[in-house]
Amino acid sequence: MRTAIVSDLHLGLGSGADLLRHERFRAVLLERLAGADRLILLGDVLELRDRPLAEVLAATAPVMSALGEAFAGREIVIVPGNHDHHLIEPWLERRALAGPPALGLEQTGEPEGVAFATLAAQAQPASVCFAYPGTWIRSDVYATHGHYLDRHLTVPTIERLGVALVERVLGMPGGGPDPLAPPEDEPETTVAEYERVQTPVYALLFALAQATVGERRGGADPSARIWQMLSGGDTRAAKVRSWILGAVAVPGAVGVANRLGLGPVSSDLSATAIGRAGFDAMAEAAERLAIGAEHLIFGHTHHRGSPREQGAVRLWNTGSWVHSPTLLGATAAKSPYWPGTICFVEDEGDPELVHTLDQLTREQLAEASD
Repeated sequence: MRTAIVSDLHLGLGSGADLLRHERFRAVLLERLAGADRLILLGDVLELRDRPLAEVLAATAPVMSALGEAFAGREIVIVPGNHDHHLIEPWLERRALAGPPALGLEQTGEPEGVAFATLAAQAQPASVCFAYPGTWIRSDVYATHGHYLDRHLTVPTIERLGVALVERVLGMPGGGPDPLAPPEDEPETTVAEYERVQTPVYALLFALAQATVGERRGGADPSARIWQMLSGGDTRAAKVRSWILGAVAVPGAVGVANRLGLGPVSSDLSATAIGRAGFDAMAEAAERLAIGAEHLIFGHTHHRGSPREQGAVRLWNTGSWVHSPTLLGATAAKSPYWPGTICFVEDEGDPELVHTLDQLTREQLAEASD
């Protein structure tokens, strides 16, 4: 079986940066997916932190319809992430009310709730199911969106600080349970604990999006706007960025966060540091979850590129299908945040990352996404 994995589509972004809203990019994706037996959408399929749910679901219809036609009679597996965590919440709620058994590394089932059912209907005649928080593609290959890494991230994102605050409120240990602790010392199943501290953050950000009227000013969720401002752009943004990074706001905020026990977080916001922090955090989450796969495929950070050896596991990041010009280098070869990555997994051998848009220049990518 040939499995194709695509993550971080962020369909419905108010900024219009979700590339697959454009037919020309859908055509590229569909061409490369030809011959795949199964498609896994590895989280953040929808952008549910930007606009009300009804607007986002209306925007997903062309993409899901095209994918459904391409995979008619075959399976599309949706693995919810942090930006579309709302998709899995009805199922999680029903499961919690039913009581044990506890959550494991892979739960599968049919879509539940209005939002998920709408996606499944849009994707007909393909068969749509879900897997959460991840799925075993082979006995040695595990795929998950990767949002559990936020609990271990050293970059002071809104989610990282929000998760740490929930830990403090609930009186839970920072960073999660020790994977080497004796069973009697484990507070509860590790997956359930990640959900316990991270779901409140996702629910709040989703609820804020539902309170907006029309498109949010700025066309991006709060954390995205902050990082765009810090990452580059026009002269005004550069001035603000130089002031923030000039030993005033970021170092000060990081110091306060660390003193309050919301860290450890770092004030190093260089592209290299951010990329390294994401892989390190994913490796720690994998250890605490005791995944034990030889290959771990994840998205979430939008940082694509060559696989990284982290102890006994090889980490493969699937990048994104979002045009973020302030994060791009001069060329695709110089930019780990260049969009358009697909990961293929066969019955044997290493996963393969295929970068479908690397032939475009920065200018061509911007023109094509206008």
